[in-house]
Amino acid sequence: MSTPVMQGVIAGLLLAVAAAVGGWSAFALAVFLGAVGGLVAAQASGRIDVVEAVSGRGRG
Repeated sequence: MSTPVMQGVIAGLLLAVAAAVGGWSAFALAVFLGAVGGLVAAQASGRIDVVEAVSGRGRG
């Protein structure tokens, strides 16, 4: 298996464990923190510019 596939499988298993152990709130928190971590990693690697995306294009 390729690395992205393995990372996806591991992420899915961790989300399943969070849902099984902590219920819906733990699952939602795990998804939210995963998304925040993904944004931070993309910002650090230079793939996206979060400041530009948040500030908007047409504003003054």
